[in-house]
This record gives sequence, structure tokens and C-alpha cells, in this order.
Amino acid sequence: MIERWLRRIAFTLLGLVLGAALYVAVACALMFWPANAKPPADLPAVQAWVLSNGVHTDLVFPIRSATVDWQQLFPLADFKAVPPDAEFIAIGWGDREFYLHTPTWADLTARRAFGALAGGNRALMHVSYLQRAQLRRGAYKLPLSQAQYAQLADHVRASLPSGRATPIAGAHYSNDDAFYEAEGGYNLFETCNTWTGRGLRHAGVTASRWTPFDFNVVWHLQPATP
Repeated sequence: MIERWLRRIAFTLLGLVLGAALYVAVACALMFWPANAKPPADLPAVQAWVLSNGVHTDLVFPIRSATVDWQQLFPLADFKAVPPDAEFIAIGWGDREFYLHTPTWADLTARRAFGALAGGNRALMHVSYLQRAQLRRGAYKLPLSQAQYAQLADHVRASLPSGRATPIAGAHYSNDDAFYEAEGGYNLFETCNTWTGRGLRHAGVTASRWTPFDFNVVWHLQPATP
């Protein structure tokens, strides 16, 4: 009886290891078969970025441009105190429970991590107003035409219920950020990085066809300091 249970445990662990290896292998392989391998020939008109902390990615845009004024969608009244010299806005999507209860990596628990990957939780959108100095590390250049920028803005709006930004009362990491209700749910195949990658592909940017990890998102982009 004990030997039978040991064999079951061994096969279960082997299956998990093989499944994880296949997951990573597919993600890596698809980086070499990108979508939009020949991006539009339009000259870049808007300078934006993808911001990575090594695990999670955000889309970063100028607060105002001829295409969109993000303060109209995410008003300053939703934030505690946005710095007066903020120039950019960072927008990301992720698991609700993870976002709200893991303000720092020190707050991460195995139960919360596995809970996010298992799915079942609603998503939230995290928005921060940034100063230029906050893009000195982890920023990747994202030159966009006006049409591409408009498509990325549409991707953000489509991730909000009915295209409207509904803030989560009292939910903040700091003075310059806020959380909003978002469409969809987080799971092993729909991560914060797949949301970023889907937006890039929608806008015609060269990107991996599947981006569960941050390195999948930034593989075809160039590091840059604004």
C-alpha cells in the first residue's frame, strides 16, 4: 500500500515538473515566431515604454498627447497625491487578491502565488503616475505611430468594465497609485504579462505570440532610459 502511494506521489511530481517544463519551453519557443514581425512603416509619433520589474510588466505612456489625455480616464482625485512633476502613467493588469495583498515581494506567500495561478480570482487594473526618474531601470522603448497608440489605448479601455474606470476605494500602495475594476480573471495562461503582450500585438508591435513571462514581453524591445 505504501509503495503504491509513493509511486502515485512520484508520478504526480514528475507530471508537475514535465508540465512546468513544457509551459516554459512553449513560451520560449514562441519568442522566435513573433507576431507583427514586419511592423507598420509609419514613423514613430509617440514615445512610450514597457516597464518591467523582472516579473511583472506595465505599459507606460505620456500623461497627455494628441491621442489621449489619461487624466480624463484616471482622474487625479482617485489618487492620494500625484507628484506635480509626474510626466507618465503606468498601467498594468493582474490578479485581484495578489495585487491587493502583496504590496511588496516580502508579502508574497506560496498560497497566494498558487491561488493566482490556479485562477478563479477577478482581475484589477493598477495605475500609477510616474516621474521621469522612475523609468531609469527596467524601461524598454516602445516607439508608436499615432494609430498604434490609439489601438493600445483601446486595449486599456476594453479591459475596464464598460470602458469606465471604477476605483477600488482605499486601495493604494503609495500616494501616486490606484486600483480599478477590470475585465477578466488571472490564471496560469492569462497573466499580467499576457495582458501586456496582447496589447502590443493588437497595436501591431512586434511581440511574442504568447507572453506569460516578462522576458517574453520585452524580448523584441530595446532597453532605453527616457
